Amino acid sequence: MATITSASLSTPARRGEELAKPFAELRAFWHRFVAMAFNPYRPELHYMRGPGPAWRAKHPGQNN
Repeated sequence: MATITSASLSTPARRGEELAKPFAELRAFWHRFVAMAFNPYRPELHYMRGPGPAWRAKHPGQNN
């Protein structure tokens, strides 16, 4: 008489790890997305376009 046995390829602990990995990747993606989308540093707001009125008051003879 022949017996048939089956072996499970994954254990319940492995299934938890397999499910956690895509969620960890998704969470990492959203973390990077939010960090880039809501970054408060805007270098164009700090760009100096040239000498202002205070500089012109201190240097009346120069044309810049």
